[in-house]
Amino acid sequence: MMMELGDLAAATALFVGGHFALSSLPLRGAILARLGEGAFRGLYSLTAAAAFAWMILSYGAAPHIPVYQPPEFGRWLAAGLMPLACLCLVASFLGRNVTSVGGEGKLDSSDIYSPRGVYTITRHPMLTGTALWALAHLASNGDAASIILFSGILILSVGGAAHIDYRRAQLLGPAWGAVALTTSAIPFLAVAQRRCRLDLVGIGLVPVAGGLALYLALLLGHRYLAGVPLIHGLPF
Repeated sequence: MMMELGDLAAATALFVGGHFALSSLPLRGAILARLGEGAFRGLYSLTAAAAFAWMILSYGAAPHIPVYQPPEFGRWLAAGLMPLACLCLVASFLGRNVTSVGGEGKLDSSDIYSPRGVYTITRHPMLTGTALWALAHLASNGDAASIILFSGILILSVGGAAHIDYRRAQLLGPAWGAVALTTSAIPFLAVAQRRCRLDLVGIGLVPVAGGLALYLALLLGHRYLAGVPLIHGLPF
């Protein structure tokens, strides 16, 4: 049992640590200087994909060892978090922003930054989506394997957002101040603090429909993806 959990821990550490290591300014700069942008992105993607595959396979093989009893409201919390997580994930693929991969060119020192769409919710929609997904599963699962996997994803998501903010501040200098002032990493914080207005029209119907479709697909297909049905009594 401990061997399988050790494999999962090692795979998760590689997945999380690999992202941070390859994204760090010193190592990233050294690899870019030697290999170029295209080769670096290929190396980054290959490393992440290999570590992710190992992590998922290890999670599937890990034994179920209870550590804590999830609270009664855990499932309801997960059900409330997942629609927003799905919206953020879908929206992150449908538009680029200064915080996106290669998005440095979206802003220069002469810009007056005005967030639109999902970026009025959070300036890191993809990482917010994965963070909410991890939190939802930590709230509803208390076994050792789930704690290792979803804690790793949560650390990567939250730490990755902070790391991107740091890198953008270093690269963009004073121009980053406009982004930091008008957006937030925490969902809806900038809106609550009246630093920007929620742009529902800018989000658009496609991300909303895509997010709902993803949410329904996960609800219906959870028994096949994770072996645990979320909706009972279905004929399939």
